[in-house]
Amino acid sequence: MLAQPGVLVVEAERTEVDNTAVLAALDAALVQLTEMRESEGKSLATELSRRLDELDAARAGVAKVATAVPDQLARRLRERVARLLEGVELDGARIAQEIALLVDRADVTEELVRLASHLEQARALVAGTAASGRRLDFLVQEIARELNTIGSKSAAVEITAIIVEAKATLEKLREQVQNVE
Repeated sequence: MLAQPGVLVVEAERTEVDNTAVLAALDAALVQLTEMRESEGKSLATELSRRLDELDAARAGVAKVATAVPDQLARRLRERVARLLEGVELDGARIAQEIALLVDRADVTEELVRLASHLEQARALVAGTAASGRRLDFLVQEIARELNTIGSKSAAVEITAIIVEAKATLEKLREQVQNVE
């Protein structure tokens, strides 16, 4: 019905607008927006750096505990085998071979090296000025993967506790990374 001629008539009223006032207000708003984004960016970078430091401390803690894991595994295996096979003569070479296999499966050296690399790359992105949200999001996924692998290989309660805390920190980091362009 509105499409019929003469049903709806729109009359445009022309008014003169002072474009200089509008442009000046727009310029002021853009300056304020830029200042606010820079301030928010600095705060976010500080928060991200703090979380990365916490994750690096967790990595160092795991590395420290991991050095004692081979001895702990060897001792536990010897004790368990001695208890189960009490009175039976044991083949020392076979036990040494089993210990080597357990230690190899529990070794987290590679994961710790990759984790350190991911944390270093994330720090570089946070310190940079380019848009890095997607790359940070990817690194957070990689950090999570390394933490999960370390946790699954963990043969020490201390390492498990550190990984649980690190995952909580990583989740806080993940939430903040969502705010990065």
